[in-house]
Parts: sequence; structure tokens; C-alpha cells
Amino acid sequence: MATIEECRAALETLSDNMRNAEGDVRAAAALDRSVSCHVTDLDVTFAGRLVDGRIRVDDTFPGPPRDKARIRLALTGDDLLALVGGELDFAKAWGSGRVRLEAGLRDLFRLRRLL
Repeated sequence: MATIEECRAALETLSDNMRNAEGDVRAAAALDRSVSCHVTDLDVTFAGRLVDGRIRVDDTFPGPPRDKARIRLALTGDDLLALVGGELDFAKAWGSGRVRLEAGLRDLFRLRRLL
């Protein structure tokens, strides 16, 4: 099972990958939105903002998200590491229910470019 530290590092790697992306992917990541990532098996939430093409984690706390972020992700720690490591296909994981992504319809259309 992944640790909280490994999950935080995976989010940093994802953030770096988004920041260094080009074209459509960079444009999709150029949102300014509140974001939360609930790691279900650890029952911990990382909360922050997607801004300037990066995910900035401002807070980590036990349990589910306290506030409803504009972009919400929920998955296990192992799935987070596998997604960021390229071992798990996001679309398949989302379609099968292993990963939950919730956002407004406009944001979902933009975020699909990241997938």
C-alpha cells in the first residue's frame, strides 16, 4: 500500500509533468480551479489549486474532502502511483470506477485532453 509521502510525491510529479507539457495538454492544464484528491485507502485528502499549469497542494488532512473543490479526484494510493507512473490508463480506470473524477462539464471537456 502506498504511503502518504509517496502520494504527495506522485502529485508533485504529476504537477511537474503538467507544467512541462506543450500544446493541447498545456492549454488544458491552464485552469485556475480548486482541486482535491482523496486517497481512499489511506482516507486522506490533499487539497489545493490547479493554477499556472501546476497543482499546488495547500493542505493535507484525514478523511474525505471538507469543501467541494471544483475538480475532485478519488482513488487508492496505489492507483495514484500507477497513473502517474504510466502503468494505469486513466480512461480505463475512470470507466471501470477505479478512479473518480468530478468536475463541471466545461472543466471535464478541457481536462479530457490531459487523459
